[in-house]
Amino acid sequence: MTDLIDPALHTAGLAALEGALNRALALAPTGSNQLSELEGDVFALECTTPSFIVYLAPTDEGRVRFMGVHDGPVTTRVRGGASDFAALATSDDPTATLINSPLELSGDSGPLIRLQQILGQLDLDWEAPLVTALGDVPGHQLAQVLRAGFSWGRETGFSLTRQLDEFIHEEARLSPPRLELEDFYRDVQDLGLQVDRLASRLARARRRLDELS
Repeated sequence: MTDLIDPALHTAGLAALEGALNRALALAPTGSNQLSELEGDVFALECTTPSFIVYLAPTDEGRVRFMGVHDGPVTTRVRGGASDFAALATSDDPTATLINSPLELSGDSGPLIRLQQILGQLDLDWEAPLVTALGDVPGHQLAQVLRAGFSWGRETGFSLTRQLDEFIHEEARLSPPRLELEDFYRDVQDLGLQVDRLASRLARARRRLDELS
């Protein structure tokens, strides 16, 4: 994949896409209201080859800001090569592709899933404003990265939540399966009840000893 964009064109492309997305949000008050709930969150797409970063920040007015530079904390970061983002953007099963790809997701995935659900409802053409501002090749490449990171469609958020949960519990074994956790919690509760009963018996025994002494 060719080198993507110089900084000036990068800024121009993000400004064009920001305008298009905010115009779409102005026509979708429900999505705009939902987006305002993410005010304060910042989402980063970091492309390693070629190297560039795009930040998206929802505002309390239900709009978005696209930035090439951000010095504060990031809520969720997705990092990988442009070819990895392209594979995700064109995948028939993006959740499975994410799980099995070299893409790295760090931070809180919940707000990113919510953002994807909101933007997926807009049915936005990510490519047109970028191609107009940047030209065919860089516009297409940047659109693939942004589409992969910020919007996978209407149902993907729910699919991602379910499949990541299954992956974490069943495949990666990063935590015990849910049934094992429930059994463990029940054992802990039973142990707590037994401790309470033992403490009650000890208290009664002490009272009897005090009465006899």
